[in-house]
Amino acid sequence: MIKTLLIEDELPARKKLLRYIQELDLPISVIAELETVESGIEFFKSKPILDLIISDIELRDGNAFAVFEKTQISCPIIFTTAYNEFWMDAFESNGIAYLIKPFSREKFYQAWEKFMRITQNPEKNESVIQQLNFLISRNEQTQKAYKSRLNIPTIKGSIILKLDEVRYFSAEHGILFAIDQTGKRLLLKEGTLKEIEDFLDPSAFFRINRSQIIHKKFVVGTERNSKNNLDIKLEGTQEMLICSQRQIPVFLNWIEE
Repeated sequence: MIKTLLIEDELPARKKLLRYIQELDLPISVIAELETVESGIEFFKSKPILDLIISDIELRDGNAFAVFEKTQISCPIIFTTAYNEFWMDAFESNGIAYLIKPFSREKFYQAWEKFMRITQNPEKNESVIQQLNFLISRNEQTQKAYKSRLNIPTIKGSIILKLDEVRYFSAEHGILFAIDQTGKRLLLKEGTLKEIEDFLDPSAFFRINRSQIIHKKFVVGTERNSKNNLDIKLEGTQEMLICSQRQIPVFLNWIEE
C-alpha cells in the first residue's frame, strides 16, 4: 500500500488529484487531505509513516515549505503550484517533480512514474510502469488538436497566420508579437505567453525563456555565451535569442527529437 498525503487548499484541485490517483488503479491510500500550514505542522507531530507527499506550495495561511522545515521529511514530494519561482526550493525539500497548474494527466502520470522508479523495485513494478506508459499514451491520443492557424484582428478585418510560418513569439512589455518567416511583427490579441503555449504543438514550439517561444524548424545553430546561457540562431535573422540556463538541458533534448 502506497501511503500518500495530500496538501492542497483548493477543493477543485484536490478533487482533480484524487481522480488522477484513482485512475492509476494501484494500491494507494490517501491517509489525509490537509489545507493549511497549521494543519500540516500538527499532522507531522504524530510522525506518520508516508511513502509520498503531493503538496501545493501557496496555502491559505502561508507557504508549505514552513511545514517541511519544522519536521524531518524522508519521503519524496511532488509539488503542484501555479507559480514557477519556487522550483529551486522544491528540489531542496525532497521534491522529485514540480507541476505547474493547470497540469495535465500526462504530466501527473510522468511525475508518478518518476516516484515509482525512484522508490520501488524496478523488476517488481515493471507492470506498473507499463500501465503508466499506457495511460500517458492514451492521454496523448485523446488530447485536443493543436492549432495550425491564428486569426489576428486588424483595423480592417483580420489576418490568418499559419503557425508553421512563425519563427518565434515574443512578449515585450506586456504586449505579445508573432514574428513570421519574413521578419514581420504581428500584434496578437492573447494576453500571455501561457495562453499561446496552450494551443501550440510542443514538438514544434519551445519556450526558451520567460518572454520567447521559438519554432524548431527555424533553429539553425546554438552557441554558449559568456554568462553560460545558450544563444540560439534562427534562420533569416541576425538576432540571437537566449535560452535560460534551467531550460538548456530540456531544449537540447527537444531540438534532437
